Amino acid sequence: MDPLKTDLVVVGGGPGGYTAAFYASDKGKRVILVEQEKSLGGVCLHKGCIPSKALLHAARAITEARESKARGIVFPAPKIHLDKVRAWKDSVVDRLAQGLKSLSRERGVEVMTGRGYFENSALLRVETEEGQKFIQFENAIIAVGSRPVLPRDFDLGNPRIMTSTEALELKTIPRDFLIVGGGYIGMELGTVYAALGSRIVLAEAMESILIGVDPDLARPVMRYAEQAFREVRLGAKVLKMATQKNKIRVTMELKAGNREAGSGKRDELYDRVLVSVGRVPDCDDVGLENTKVERDDNGFIRVDDGQRTSDPAIFAIGDAARGPLLAHKASKEARVAVNVIAGGEGTFQNIVMPAVVYTDPEVAWCGLTESEARKEGIPVEVMRVPWAASGRALTLGRPDGLTKLILEPDTGRVLGVGISGVGAGELISEGVLAVEMGATARELAEVVHPHPTLSETLMEGAEGFYGFATHSARRRR
Repeated sequence: MDPLKTDLVVVGGGPGGYTAAFYASDKGKRVILVEQEKSLGGVCLHKGCIPSKALLHAARAITEARESKARGIVFPAPKIHLDKVRAWKDSVVDRLAQGLKSLSRERGVEVMTGRGYFENSALLRVETEEGQKFIQFENAIIAVGSRPVLPRDFDLGNPRIMTSTEALELKTIPRDFLIVGGGYIGMELGTVYAALGSRIVLAEAMESILIGVDPDLARPVMRYAEQAFREVRLGAKVLKMATQKNKIRVTMELKAGNREAGSGKRDELYDRVLVSVGRVPDCDDVGLENTKVERDDNGFIRVDDGQRTSDPAIFAIGDAARGPLLAHKASKEARVAVNVIAGGEGTFQNIVMPAVVYTDPEVAWCGLTESEARKEGIPVEVMRVPWAASGRALTLGRPDGLTKLILEPDTGRVLGVGISGVGAGELISEGVLAVEMGATARELAEVVHPHPTLSETLMEGAEGFYGFATHSARRRR
């Protein structure tokens, strides 16, 4: 069989892959998009971003019903119809997947279902249900994403030990649930299952949750977890796991200083265990060894600022390339790669890459963080606005937030923004724009913000730099 010929083949149909395919088609390229799953969307749509946020929304509804008693509104105890919750979550995913299917058809992008494998730098073999197919291409974009890590010592072949993929399927609500890892995945899924009724024990080997997040931004999340979870154990190392009848026996070593659990080694039984200790690029078994593509020591594909690999015809984007592992980063890199392929200028020139953790409360940040400034010796002035001073936060019953601006001391230029609180993910984009455009605190302060809103906290922080903040006392500069 003669190979199909195309200008561009995209391997992987996640946010980076389908963005690249659609954008290239918009620019007049012939595109074939190869995706091993039956629907486009990748991990983000099917096993990550979207299902987790749907479940977090359901969890928040449960929590708000419980918290409403303090406002004089009493609901009966929530009844969890797990099948209906799961069906609703799946319906959200299916609706978005159908939208991507329609968009690919309308753009004339050919979608081929199967696993792609590079035969050489110009030929891709695709293993489909109908047999092998070959695609001869001018350029290729690798967008194969990442997969969760399951350390060998924990991989018992027991479905009671889960990664985020299985946890999002929401098959049961375990009574005693251990979560290994206090990063964003562990904290988000812990929030979901705690609201659904699980007794969560979180074990984090480091001395704080959400490593990489400024401590003052992570603090409200920690306070929530200490109330919602059975225990939060910092400095807790899981040594081994074993199957014991219908339970998982976990051997854990705790450092001194664990307030509730004490210290030393102990064995405990759990109904389920979620292992959330990171993700790795899913670049194995795609035939990279048959090309000139190079990978670094962590398995990521080496790329330049135009997303070009060491093989001139092949590009890589998203989780397969350099970090961080973010869907919106993959989408931006997709456009960069396509621009280069189309003969235009294309480099990743964005100053900031926002990040959001969808815990309760949410945490979001962009640009330079306070921790990074201290580590690198960069002089900054930090303006903090506690949400206890925000009328809108109080009306929402959520005064536990914090907004802070990282400013250049002499000019007031906005170098970074951090927000911890309800809706932080929706608020951070103003900070992203401020940093990206090189805005100063003066410019941010002079923009009229609607009242009462949480966005006013950004304005108040900027005003505070000059000593004019209405709702805080600070000496004028």
